[in-house]
Amino acid sequence: MIQGLKVKLGPQLYQYCTDAIDFVPNVLVEYKSENVLIVHGEKSWEKAKPYLKFLNEKDFSFSFYQYLGECSYADTENIRQKVLENDIDFIIGVGGGKLADLVGYAAHLANKPFGLIPTLASNCAPWTPLSVMYKENGESEGKSEHFLRQAAFLITDPALVMDAPVRYFIAGIVDTLAKWYESDAILSQENLQDETPLMLARYVTVFTKEKIMEQTFKAIDDMKHQRMSKEFYNMSEIVFAIAGLIGGLGDKYARNAAAHALHDGLGKYCPEIHEYLHGEIVGYGMLYQMALEDRYDQVDQLAHFYRQIHSPISLKEMGVEMSEEQIEKVVQFMDSKEKVHLIPVDTTPVALKSALIRLETYMNKHYLEED
Repeated sequence: MIQGLKVKLGPQLYQYCTDAIDFVPNVLVEYKSENVLIVHGEKSWEKAKPYLKFLNEKDFSFSFYQYLGECSYADTENIRQKVLENDIDFIIGVGGGKLADLVGYAAHLANKPFGLIPTLASNCAPWTPLSVMYKENGESEGKSEHFLRQAAFLITDPALVMDAPVRYFIAGIVDTLAKWYESDAILSQENLQDETPLMLARYVTVFTKEKIMEQTFKAIDDMKHQRMSKEFYNMSEIVFAIAGLIGGLGDKYARNAAAHALHDGLGKYCPEIHEYLHGEIVGYGMLYQMALEDRYDQVDQLAHFYRQIHSPISLKEMGVEMSEEQIEKVVQFMDSKEKVHLIPVDTTPVALKSALIRLETYMNKHYLEED
């Protein structure tokens, strides 16, 4: 028995199908909500509007707030103030992952129920009750805010999700693949084999990895050509729903480990990397964790996969050349995170640093020089 294991399965209601968004008023009625705040972005908002027929409902009063582009403490406070000023009793977020994180954390602080309508499949943020925090300039805060409040709903339409940049979808697939790579060694430990939620999480990671390897290439091609196929539907659902379920079942043992820790450290200390998406950086983090575990066969498999879907494979490729001081800061940051030390290998600062330098040398020699 593990003390303190927290299983947070996911939204109270999940719907992903054509016209699913039309069901939103039913949820608002269930919560006896009348004054609703819609938090939205810019480009995604224009694409989402035709799907939001519930905004014409006369039984509700809607207020609107365009977020500032980051899940920041400052914008969280902006939303909280908006809730107070307008006597809001329900918050709906329409947009991508950072917006979903922002709305979840703001609802937690404001003590209000919330629902999410994701407009793209780039990560599991709409499912997961935690928020990755950034500063207003896009620099990572190097921390996440965890809360117990689950979304009242996650509802969206596959046609809306398809009408998004393909790059975000690819990054979402890579970020989802990390669920297996980050948790495999952790969940293989003998002392965890009798923990039912953890083993269920493990089974789902295996299922997810298999589906990604089977369907990714067709799903990406179908999205590029705007073909609504079972592969695109399955893969997009896996990205924002099933990936979130894994973390919900497995808690810290199946949510993230060294790959995400490196992502956060790079985001905090390497400004050049801000041009890259969460999943793209986590993808490099997966290579790093496999190097840390000395599983270079997996490094090669991942690198080959990344090349096929056009995801970056080295810091150099992402325009990041860290100084000795930056390396030390990133290593110290990773060492401070419990999730890194859940991996059953040497995770001392010396080992963390050695793996980072060794991996970058390996990738540049075996892949970039070949190009």
